[in-house]
Amino acid sequence: MEDLGQPNSYLAVSKGVPVYSSDGEKLGQVVRVLSAPNIDMFDGIVFDTTAGPGGHRFVDAPEVGSIYERGVVLKIDAAEAASLPAPGANPGALSVNPADLVGGRPGFFRRAWNTISGKR
Repeated sequence: MEDLGQPNSYLAVSKGVPVYSSDGEKLGQVVRVLSAPNIDMFDGIVFDTTAGPGGHRFVDAPEVGSIYERGVVLKIDAAEAASLPAPGANPGALSVNPADLVGGRPGFFRRAWNTISGKR
């Protein structure tokens, strides 16, 4: 492994930085870091393995060992890294349906109408 520089934060990882397995094998290059900096949450890294088997792979935050200025080292070895999944669609969506509102406190206009119409 080459000199990776000083330890760094996930907030400073740039695209193209090499990703290494725990046994020192170069796995690919960072494509993007998945995070929510406003709540200081690091989710993981998507990296491109085109030099290896090809395609993008996702490594979850607990499997990321160390982040440096010029590289990322995973906690897993090359054999485990070969079975990492491709990144999926972002499941972070929230929807509300009428059943979620049942039993909740009526809004201002409903309460006003109930008062005017004599319903309580």
